[in-house]
Amino acid sequence: MSIHRSVAIRTAVGLGAALSLTLLTACGGGGSGKGSATDGKVEGEIKFQTWNLRANFKDYFEGVIKDFEKANPGTTVKWVDQPADNYADKLSADATAGTLPDVVNLSPDLAYPLAKAGTLLNLDKDKVAAKFKPEYLDGAWQGFDMPGLEGSYAFPWYLNTGPLFYNKSMFKDAGLDPDKAPKTFDELFADAGQLAQKGKATLAQPPTVEDFGRYGVQIMSEDGTKFTFNDAKGVEFLTKYQTMFKEGGLHKQALTLTAETAGQKFLQQEVAMNPGSAHDLDTFKKNAPSLYNSLGITDVPTNTGKQNMYLQGLSVNSQSKNAATALAFAHFVTDQKNQEDFGHKVAVFPSTKGSLDKEYWTKADGTEEGKIRVASAKMLPTAVNYTPVLFSDEMKTILRNEIAKCLQGKESPKQALDSAANQMTKLIQQK
Repeated sequence: MSIHRSVAIRTAVGLGAALSLTLLTACGGGGSGKGSATDGKVEGEIKFQTWNLRANFKDYFEGVIKDFEKANPGTTVKWVDQPADNYADKLSADATAGTLPDVVNLSPDLAYPLAKAGTLLNLDKDKVAAKFKPEYLDGAWQGFDMPGLEGSYAFPWYLNTGPLFYNKSMFKDAGLDPDKAPKTFDELFADAGQLAQKGKATLAQPPTVEDFGRYGVQIMSEDGTKFTFNDAKGVEFLTKYQTMFKEGGLHKQALTLTAETAGQKFLQQEVAMNPGSAHDLDTFKKNAPSLYNSLGITDVPTNTGKQNMYLQGLSVNSQSKNAATALAFAHFVTDQKNQEDFGHKVAVFPSTKGSLDKEYWTKADGTEEGKIRVASAKMLPTAVNYTPVLFSDEMKTILRNEIAKCLQGKESPKQALDSAANQMTKLIQQK
């Protein structure tokens, strides 16, 4: 389905941007030596690194830093912001050289190799950090659990998910209830079949790893040593997609469309459904008023009852010479007040318990943007991160290519998933 939601304020560098584990472990970047105690006095200077946030949020972060320093006399926070391009390479170089900042903004996939190399503080095993765990949504905290490593390695920070847009006019013309969008995959496949009979496509892209997760497929083994989406349930899922493609339920160009060009197909009303965000609404209003007037907003179909969560976090360098201050600051930035303040400034959501129960995220303000905010916030308390932290860009390409072979009839669903799982498992074993 390619229901992919990117965090609105992050310039995408690709999920799974890989760090060189070989380089980290060979050079001892993070595995040697110990940082200071986290239960020490909160004082002194630390370095805080964000990921492409200064341009739009300079005043916000300078304000948070000022508040922290005021609440903790004798502390100094030096803020550095790295551009999106080559962020993973920068992290790898710093970890290898022993110059990783004290507090670092990471996504789960970028945290994994650093955690495995011993560079990040295990929050669950640190007596000071562990006491903060109850403050965060369970799914968000668990989003930084690493396969093969016991514990979580970052304070959850801002989250995102997103609803699905659908074209009510296309639904009505196909004899479907325009006010009843599919909630499960069975309903989705049934609606797609009916739309296809009228010569209309439902979606513009093939399924992604997240869609397998929403269908209820176990994507990886519990210990993170192999991919398991080629089981009976995974084959069942891809078989249904293969049928949908043959019947015309997927756009005829689905195998070559990107997320951006898929969005164009929805804008041009060539497909009935597409993931979106509040940022798309102005485009619809200006460039496709007829679509805007028949726009429906619904949840992404799921068989598990849980939506996908995209999340960012703040990790503490396990080698920090001022770990008490680093830990205190990472918690301060991600506490309820500061997360809620940040969520009011940009279309992201706080990961702290109770925040999403507040009026701003539960009551629409009469705008379409408000409707999307409330719909998205409703999903997040039970959402999970279906994308494995080991899932790299190379693996994403492998899976997409094998699915394409299946949809084209060159391989059976079982052959395609077996091939993808085997290739991706070998990549893990090479690390």
